[in-house]
Amino acid sequence: MDKRSFLKNAALGGLAFSGLDRFSFEDRLAHTTRNVRRASAPSDLKITDMRYAVVQNVGRTAILRIDTNQGIYGLGEVRDGADERYALMLKSRILGQNPCNVEMIFKMIRQFGGPSRQAGGVCGVEMALWDLCGKAYNVPAWQLLGGRYRDKIRLYADTPEAKSPEEQRKLIRYRLEEQGYTWLKMDLGIGEIKDIPGALVNADFWGPTLNQWQGDYMSYANAEHPFTQIQITDKGFEELTKIVDNVRSMVGYTIPLSTDHYGHFDLNNGIRLGRALEKYRLAWLEDIVSWERTDQWKTITDALETPTLTGEDIYLLKNFKPLIDNHAVDIIHPDLVSSGGLLETKHIGDYAEEHGIAMAMHQAGTPVSFMANVHCAAATQNFLALEHHSIDVPWWENLVKTTDGRALITKGFANVPLTAPGLGIELNDDEVRKHLTARDKSYFAPTPEWNDLRSHDRVFS
Repeated sequence: MDKRSFLKNAALGGLAFSGLDRFSFEDRLAHTTRNVRRASAPSDLKITDMRYAVVQNVGRTAILRIDTNQGIYGLGEVRDGADERYALMLKSRILGQNPCNVEMIFKMIRQFGGPSRQAGGVCGVEMALWDLCGKAYNVPAWQLLGGRYRDKIRLYADTPEAKSPEEQRKLIRYRLEEQGYTWLKMDLGIGEIKDIPGALVNADFWGPTLNQWQGDYMSYANAEHPFTQIQITDKGFEELTKIVDNVRSMVGYTIPLSTDHYGHFDLNNGIRLGRALEKYRLAWLEDIVSWERTDQWKTITDALETPTLTGEDIYLLKNFKPLIDNHAVDIIHPDLVSSGGLLETKHIGDYAEEHGIAMAMHQAGTPVSFMANVHCAAATQNFLALEHHSIDVPWWENLVKTTDGRALITKGFANVPLTAPGLGIELNDDEVRKHLTARDKSYFAPTPEWNDLRSHDRVFS
């Protein structure tokens, strides 16, 4: 059907195009959509400011606010544990831009992102732009990504730890029956067995704590998996197996059970661990080795029946492609505030889907990035489950209020906002102020020192 025939016969918003032939196509489209509710004049929007507040979430998490000339603003978030200056240095590059040109702005700034938390600024800005754009056009962010596949998002939660099996059983029953979670994940690392004589080889060299998260440059924490030469003995594997067996006996086999945080050891020990746990039918083995070791991941995945998973520290689709193209993992696991934001993460999921690979999503942020993940998960078909890291933090949900009155989470599922524009949340200012970090009590204070662009950013000659 040609354009003229279509316009004569089609109806948009209940008003037929017939009778409007003397007008241009653009005039007719404007006329027939004149009653569509918008929160602003999107074509005239301009970014005027970027501000931040840092809350006590997983140490520290910076929430961004991007303001416009029309009074509407977008909320974004820098990844937990990252520096808000990753985002602030982008301010001079986006001032004056129309925030609804999300992809163009993302392409302008993506060169300033990197693996893991280095991507926090780019992703936080992209997130805020989608919130702004949705508010400008008065539609949810998932609609701007192409529509939704689901109305609620399955969440996975950590298994609660306790001092005794009886107490842990009680806590797990609460997690499943009262809180309603249908997918659990547990830590299973060499830290659990480091004090058992004869469980590890070469562990003493690295000090008594085997802390994965803190240490100097030459510490165990910063020694990549192949370079520690820590090995797990048969006794060590037996003890780790007992831990999984205990949890499996509590949750049964109707609940998917994932594992993570094994510690820094090489692929050979990873394969041995995976084989020792095969009978427990785990949902996945996560981050056994570092994500960029594609060949090692392929070796591990080919050796095991249990699904393998990685991706929370990968930035951009192009860096997921080697894992996906080689079927080096069974499941990808992007963290939206590291992977490139909403649209890039949807592209990652879609690319994995084409190759028969599912996508789970890592998330340890505030409700701001949580809701960005919810919109992306709603719009991505091969999605499995989204992490909820702060399930036991009593004030976490109170940091925001939904703009359509829905509950953020109901019985282990996040509720997708069906009509609320943008991300579908606003900050609860009084609550956020209660949980600002001790080192920075400012609350969306002006940031004029980041206004001036002082470099030529083009990366080609």
